[in-house]
Amino acid sequence: MEPALQEQEGFLVWTGERPMFERLAGIEARYQELTRLMAEHAAEYARVAEYARERAEIEPVVAKFHAYQDLTGALEQARGMRADPDPELRQLAESEVVGLEVRRADLEKDLKAMLLPRDPRDAKNVILEIRAGTGGEEAALFAADLFRLYSRYAERNGWKIEILSQNATGIGGFKEIIFQVKGQGAFSRLKFESGVHRVQRIPATESQGRIHTSTATVAVLAEADEVEIQVPEKDIKLEVYRSSGAGGQNVQKNSTAVRITHLPTGMVVQCQDERSQLQNRTRALAILRARLYEIESQKQRAEIEQSRRAQVGTGERSEKIRTYNFPQSRVTDHRIGVSLHNLEAVLDGEIDPLIDELALQEQSLRLREAGISP
Repeated sequence: MEPALQEQEGFLVWTGERPMFERLAGIEARYQELTRLMAEHAAEYARVAEYARERAEIEPVVAKFHAYQDLTGALEQARGMRADPDPELRQLAESEVVGLEVRRADLEKDLKAMLLPRDPRDAKNVILEIRAGTGGEEAALFAADLFRLYSRYAERNGWKIEILSQNATGIGGFKEIIFQVKGQGAFSRLKFESGVHRVQRIPATESQGRIHTSTATVAVLAEADEVEIQVPEKDIKLEVYRSSGAGGQNVQKNSTAVRITHLPTGMVVQCQDERSQLQNRTRALAILRARLYEIESQKQRAEIEQSRRAQVGTGERSEKIRTYNFPQSRVTDHRIGVSLHNLEAVLDGEIDPLIDELALQEQSLRLREAGISP
């Protein structure tokens, strides 16, 4: 069977159990065939569009494979020059061989990664929920710190932030804040942030200088559209009431706040920050769809990712994934055993070193699961 990109149990996978380079050759052949078919059926718009979509999916793999082949040819040529009678040429050839071997190993690693199953959620926008956990007001302040962290991280990546719902405290904290992150690759990076975050620091109200431990939970949900997750009207109970939060006289006097109860699951979503009932209803439904999408995704992943869930982490809230220690200016991610001693920078959104390590560990595990050496 020729390799093909197909959806299986919620993931896009290359079908066909053949050695890596045979699979790459098959993908290259399919790319050439699609190019020919597009020329042959140029007058059939729908068919050409389908061929073009499939070809665009595999084009990055083919381009990387061609680069690997070109580099292999150059490497073989350099190896042949090591037998040259001229000592200087032999030395130059040896140096070139070393450099080309390193570059080829990097390309091979990239190709292995490109053949891995791809999570279709990675390209989606994110709905991120932060809730204060144990620790009272200190936990609420920590939730605000985390919101700032992800806001700054989004800014660094050119993503947009939109607050959907918030429950603020009187001293600058959040009991809960739900916001949307829009941008290319947002879920692929932020998905590693789900779980319990713990902070250790001396609260401003602590007169004896004792260190307190507080927590906040982070849930990262892939945004789902109406086509993916349909919520029939009969499955929801809609209630409207007057907002108790900020928003001006219009919000205070009119019943603009919305509470939606999903009857099959008992899940409740509330939104009151917008001035119109319609806007709050739209936002509440978006949050509900994202939560239902996550429930369905977890069911699928439970069947096909047992070992990965055990080793990398499921993102469930029962897991303490990271500790932020203020006295030592240290941030420790417990899933990978990595500590950074620049707490201030991390809270300013510099979390790529941690996310890179988490992504690398997940990729290595998935390569082993696929029977490919990392």
